[in-house]
Amino acid sequence: MPPDKASILRGAAWGAAAVVSGLVAVAGFLGPTGNGLSGGSSDNGPARAAAGQAAGGEAAAGNQGSAMQAVAATSQVRNPGNGRLEAVLPDVGMTVLLIGDSQSEPTDGWPRVGLAAAGYNVYFCGRGGTGYVAANGATGNYVDALQRGDWLLPSGTPALVVIEGGGNDAAGGASNVQITRNAERLIAELRARYPGTRLAMIGTLARGANDGGGRRSEVDALLGAVAAANGLPFVSAGDWLTRYGLAKDLADAVHMNAEGRAALGGILAGRLRELGLDRKPGAEQAALAAVPGSDSTLQD
Repeated sequence: MPPDKASILRGAAWGAAAVVSGLVAVAGFLGPTGNGLSGGSSDNGPARAAAGQAAGGEAAAGNQGSAMQAVAATSQVRNPGNGRLEAVLPDVGMTVLLIGDSQSEPTDGWPRVGLAAAGYNVYFCGRGGTGYVAANGATGNYVDALQRGDWLLPSGTPALVVIEGGGNDAAGGASNVQITRNAERLIAELRARYPGTRLAMIGTLARGANDGGGRRSEVDALLGAVAAANGLPFVSAGDWLTRYGLAKDLADAVHMNAEGRAALGGILAGRLRELGLDRKPGAEQAALAAVPGSDSTLQD
């Protein structure tokens, strides 16, 4: 059963508060093209924020009215496995690595709001206009950007990795074969890079197959099948605009206004809890307490 309107509004308010109090809004960084993730050496060079100046179907229109600010990591460290610079984050074990497009890029984007309400700090790698197949200027599609070092990935072991997107692939005419192939490549690379981290996927925001969702709803369903084939939890958003009556909150054809982003964030937080993907600080406390001589006083 979908939540009623009051539940959506309560979730949205909680999500917005969580963003203010707990969201680490760090944009992905761009560097020179490097070698593949699994080998070779690459120097990211001077990092620069990937925010703004986006183009494409899921591009900068979603950033209007939001303050997209890149909060610098505490430092950078070179990964000995691939020679690439990575971001050192405070409390990486409480942080989700969010990979996405312009639905996720604004600091109050609904995927960020939902993940923050589910208990995570959020570190973003991505850019408007990109997707599993779609690229945007100097930033490649998801798997190419990851492999060649377009993003400054977090060092260590995040609590969760979430991939959101598909809208630009739908708008750009990417085929099912192309999307599936690149999605599976991306999943394999992320599992290799973060073997101790859970991985989940969020689909493509749309109106629904029977309500004009078109190719966006089709891509959402396709990504759900990819997730299932790879044993990953999946949050389908392919009919949310219609199911929750939120088409009225569209700022343009595909992006939400502030009220819509907050409402979708609350819905996402509820789905994450249903799937058991919310962060549970008690488990972290227990794991730390089991280490002899450790200080088990963790702060949320």
